[in-house]
Amino acid sequence: MKLKTKLIIAFMVVMTFPTVLMTLVAFFAGERQIIEMQQLFLLMVFVTSGVLIYWIYRTVSVPLSKLQKAARNIKEGNLDFEIRADADDEIGQLCQDFDEMRQRLKANAEEQQETERENKELISNISHDLKTPITAIKGYVEGIMDGVADTPEKMDRYIKTIYNKANEMDLLINELTLYAKIDTNRIPYDFTTISAIEYFGDCADDLAIELESKGTEFEYGNYIDEDSKIIVDPEQMRRVINNIVSNSVKYMDKPQGHITMNLRDVGDFVQVELGDNARGIAAKDLPYVFDRFYRADASRNSSKGGSGIGLSIVKKIVEEHGGKIWATSVEGEGTTMFFVVRKYQEVPVNE
Repeated sequence: MKLKTKLIIAFMVVMTFPTVLMTLVAFFAGERQIIEMQQLFLLMVFVTSGVLIYWIYRTVSVPLSKLQKAARNIKEGNLDFEIRADADDEIGQLCQDFDEMRQRLKANAEEQQETERENKELISNISHDLKTPITAIKGYVEGIMDGVADTPEKMDRYIKTIYNKANEMDLLINELTLYAKIDTNRIPYDFTTISAIEYFGDCADDLAIELESKGTEFEYGNYIDEDSKIIVDPEQMRRVINNIVSNSVKYMDKPQGHITMNLRDVGDFVQVELGDNARGIAAKDLPYVFDRFYRADASRNSSKGGSGIGLSIVKKIVEEHGGKIWATSVEGEGTTMFFVVRKYQEVPVNE
């Protein structure tokens, strides 16, 4: 019941009940009794008014006091409390709205704390990942300056190592720059409709050449229709594939690495499967591999480098394409990453 309705009913009771009672008594009583009843009427009005005042206090003042206390808690930064509405009226709705606001403020505060924690972790990871190649570069440069690289072969090896370490730093910086753009939705996607077979076939050819140079076997399987078309940003989708494969190579622990890429038709989507025979991912870590900054077994991963954002970038790009990504893995045997890309479908025009 609305508060306004309650107040109107209460006011009518206070004004009507004693008056009706007085009228009935006056009809059947004498003059002296009327005087006594007038006094009783005043007493009844006083008592009824007192009850009404107490009711208004309970209905309005108590909830307002709760809201005042809640506002004070929020001002002091305390969001761990609850405001319960005792009635289903305007005051009760106000209490409910206020509590929903508190919950949102608490969720925002917790999200901000989580973001700050992730940023600190990112800075720590970056510091380590940049320090490792910088230390190596300094060591090899000092070796050249001290004359340790005293043969053309040694000099060539030192220079190549310095170049590779500089490339590692460049890749890390590029990855962080891309992540910043993705996280703030500042990547200008250039979607286009292309043949799925031709596009992923080109990606497979590039992977075959790259992996062959690293001594890793590559196997490609195509199980989709020739006329299948997809809507993608070619550059960003290639980044997805390269990031996943690079991750597989980074954690390869077998003498002979083996990576597979398969395409399958799954209704309105083309499914891409990228598998490896690397060390695999523990079951406890598998649900979190696409989270920002997550690195399974950080103590071991620190030697591999990486800021822990590569797969989160992959997930973001796939989702921006209207698809989804997931993984299966057996520890010690390997991992398979799956993602789907929406097909292009022509809509018939009614003539």
